[in-house]
Amino acid sequence: MSGLVQRFGNLSPEKREELMRRLKQEAAGAPAPDAIPPREKSTPPPLSFAQQRLWFIDQLQPGLALYNLPIVLRATGPLNVEAFQRALQALVDRHEVLRTTFTQERGQPVQRIAPAMELTVSAVDLRALPGAERDAEALRLAKAELSRPFDLEHGPLLRATRVWLDANDHVLVLVLHHIVFDIWSMGVLVREVLALYDAFSHGRPAALPPPKIQYADWAVWQRGSAQQAVLEKQLAYWRERLDGLEMLELPTDHPRTGAGVR
Repeated sequence: MSGLVQRFGNLSPEKREELMRRLKQEAAGAPAPDAIPPREKSTPPPLSFAQQRLWFIDQLQPGLALYNLPIVLRATGPLNVEAFQRALQALVDRHEVLRTTFTQERGQPVQRIAPAMELTVSAVDLRALPGAERDAEALRLAKAELSRPFDLEHGPLLRATRVWLDANDHVLVLVLHHIVFDIWSMGVLVREVLALYDAFSHGRPAALPPPKIQYADWAVWQRGSAQQAVLEKQLAYWRERLDGLEMLELPTDHPRTGAGVR
């Protein structure tokens, strides 16, 4: 089974190198997983700052597919369908963020993490088509899946489709919403799926260690007092820079009150 991350693969070598350099810089500046304590699980966790931006955009204009991210894998050779489906299910079981939806409590967005979620893998059989048409139809199906919006409140925010081209040729399409997934996560997902598939197809138990932290642990840590201090410093900087500016009067759908930047 060989992997192709479609959007990453479409970048030029220079842009891929620059992207990986920036991601490595961000990872180097991030705290070690051991430095982030497990969260208190009695209440729904807040959204990370990045998640809140995406949630806010969805509230303004729901039903967009702009933040859908695809992963396309092409499997050549015999495919153990049961092992593949078990691998995807094990991935969902391992990572809370793949079982997460987003709602509001007391006017604030929160993460709702399902204790379990059964992932349905859709199957499409294209073997009846002439050989020259199969790849084109598989591409059309992948684009159609990518353009279908997600419901952030009800989920799921991961879709999986297996396209059967020939006895030994399959295209596997995964689409996830950016609020639960990013480019850095693509490498983790592909590596884990391949490792889980290899184990299950050979009758072995999964040997992956459990994650040290979950994304919701990170979100709680990010919202903690240390990060709030950094945020307040940044806000103070911009309040100082923008102090004294007059409010720009633009036509809006509601009247506004007050003057200047507060």
